[in-house]
Amino acid sequence: MYSTFQKNPSLTVVLRNYIERKLKRFGSPEYAYTVVNKKNPSKILIISSYPKEWVNMYLENHFQHIDPVVLVAFKRTAPFSWDENITLTNEISFSKIFSVSREYNILNGFTFVLHDCRDNVALLSFIIKSDKDEAVEDIIENEKANLQMALIEIYEHMNKMIKAQRHRSGRTSSDGVGAPMFTERENQILYWASMGKTYSEIGTIYGISVRTVKFHMGNLVNKLGVNNARQAIRLGVEMGLITPNPA
Repeated sequence: MYSTFQKNPSLTVVLRNYIERKLKRFGSPEYAYTVVNKKNPSKILIISSYPKEWVNMYLENHFQHIDPVVLVAFKRTAPFSWDENITLTNEISFSKIFSVSREYNILNGFTFVLHDCRDNVALLSFIIKSDKDEAVEDIIENEKANLQMALIEIYEHMNKMIKAQRHRSGRTSSDGVGAPMFTERENQILYWASMGKTYSEIGTIYGISVRTVKFHMGNLVNKLGVNNARQAIRLGVEMGLITPNPA
């Protein structure tokens, strides 16, 4: 999972776009989507709207090993709020990381948690800043169920992307990752669109209406987390996801 994104930066761009489209309905709050392996925390993926300098510092210093938010998430299934005083027990306080995060105003937040069957935990965290904390807190309080579902859908989408990339690379997956990223029809439409065919011409090839072609292209745009068909085609080509000569 982790190496797939490290070796393919374009996948990170696609997943980031997908996450931000998912969060747009919630007012586009500042977020961090993190996946960590519980048995080997050195395996980590972070996609975030937090300052890039902070994310780089976090990864370079392996802060996930001491980050109380991550450590609490290892033991939790329900979402939880946090601040710089978060503790695992009454005796142990993890304040070192917050002495650095204070510089970036990352001191208060709320985290949603998802555990999978392969010892990975996915976190979707939101910063709550003093200048707009009421708005963000209200959204979290009123949309908890929908935000938890958003995390589930993001994680599932990530796994579909990995499966599609592995399939394209000729690798077989034995880790239980879900279905391919695109349906057979979506693959067909993306291929012909990349070859310069119009919606009308694609419809003629498969005996379907232009409206149906547009429907499938809309699904492709959503799955790739982009804004329009042109961007979907470009990313499909860059990621090597387009199947040549589809049936």
